[in-house]
Order: sequence, then C-alpha cells, then structure tokens
Amino acid sequence: MPRHPNDNELSIAQLEKMLERRRSRIGSLERKRSRILRQLDVLDARIAALGGSARTRGARPRNKITLNEAIVAVLKKAGGAMKVADIARNALDSGYSTSSSNFRVIVNQALIKDKRFAKAGARGTYQLKK
Repeated sequence: MPRHPNDNELSIAQLEKMLERRRSRIGSLERKRSRILRQLDVLDARIAALGGSARTRGARPRNKITLNEAIVAVLKKAGGAMKVADIARNALDSGYSTSSSNFRVIVNQALIKDKRFAKAGARGTYQLKK
C-alpha cells in the first residue's frame, strides 16, 4: 500500500478509512484463498483417482520407518556400494515419502552422520559398514 508523504499528519478519520480498506482486502483475499483450496481439493481427488498420491498441504509426510532405516534397507538389498543419487531414488521407490525439494542432499547428510554407513572407494559412494 502506498505511503502518504506525511503519515504523521493524517487525521483519525483518514486512518480509520485506511484500516477499513485493509480489513476489506483481507476478507477478499481469504475468500480467494478458500476458492483456490477447493480447486486444489478437486485436483487432489483426480490425482488419487488415477492412482497418484495427493500431497496434503502443510503436513509433513509420515513414514513407518526412519530415513536411516530406509537407507539401510536399500543398501542391504543392493548388497554393495551405491551412489547417493541411486540410494535416494531407491528409497523413494521403496515407498519412503518426503516433501523435500532436494531429497538427495538430505540422504547425503544422513549418510555422513550415521555411523552405520561408510564411504566406499569412489566419491559420493556409500555402503554399509562391515
């Protein structure tokens, strides 16, 4: 909202009018938000009908196992060393859910921090500790 040159010189009536305009705008934006949320619900239902998984807004996905347990399962199944990107892809393919925009980085951090994982020869390659 544009500022008046001398906000300190506004009368009470002018300030009240400005507040009323802002309150009116809030109501308008809330109605618009509700309309968009209804549209998203329709899209989520379509996605679910096609067999996809509709994301819940604002909720973090809940998994039955931790990320580290999912990584252990992926590495056990592989039976050897894997690259971080492959571990991340296989964890997602096995059903692990995430809302991360860059899941590979999260997997890499988990591999570095957890003592069950060890670096294997090539850069960015990890395996289960022996």
